[in-house]
Amino acid sequence: MKIIARIHNDFKEKFGIPRQSGLSGGLESRIVFEPEYRNPEALRGIEGYSHLWLIWEFSEAKREIWSPTVRPPRLGGNKRVGVFATRSPYRPNPIGLSSVKLERMEQTRDEGTVLIVRGADLLDGTPIYDIKPYLAYSDSHPDAIGGFADPVRNYALKVDFCKELLSKVHISKQKALIEILEQDPRPSYQNDPQREYGMRFADYEIFFKVDGDKLTVVRVEDLEYDT
Repeated sequence: MKIIARIHNDFKEKFGIPRQSGLSGGLESRIVFEPEYRNPEALRGIEGYSHLWLIWEFSEAKREIWSPTVRPPRLGGNKRVGVFATRSPYRPNPIGLSSVKLERMEQTRDEGTVLIVRGADLLDGTPIYDIKPYLAYSDSHPDAIGGFADPVRNYALKVDFCKELLSKVHISKQKALIEILEQDPRPSYQNDPQREYGMRFADYEIFFKVDGDKLTVVRVEDLEYDT
């Protein structure tokens, strides 16, 4: 298996990354190909597709020993199910699969053709092994049953992000940040309304509390400025 590209975006740590692809359409990511694969012929015709499949590596979740069962966060972290019945990163082979929207292609001098996509759930710098077109007529199954994930597929928090704090975040990143917070970045087994959480996004540290179905942002720190 060869790494053909790496993705670059504002997810600088695992905490806060959407649990599935397509949940944060406001965030753009750049797919930069490795020098060996920057031949433009390899992308001929890709502009005809609206969505792509990314096959990638859970590069921050490698383990020497695998477990046949895992504890999904959406089940509260205290119920075990089979690893192959989940999308847990802790698998025999740390391979991820994500569907993303192809926004556009950019021609650059130093990096060749770069793909700009939306909806990625990958950490910044994640290695990509392959890219394939998404075919709606065969890949989409509207009547599919989603197992234990179905009851929470429409779960969302109400986000209280006052204008004063939101203004500290660059306007181009505000929509994506709010989408991520709406999805509740916390592990499901943590529900202390007094606990303050910190999440790094782009060059910011976002601190928030959650009480019931309401998430309140309490402060925003500019990491780039602080350093």
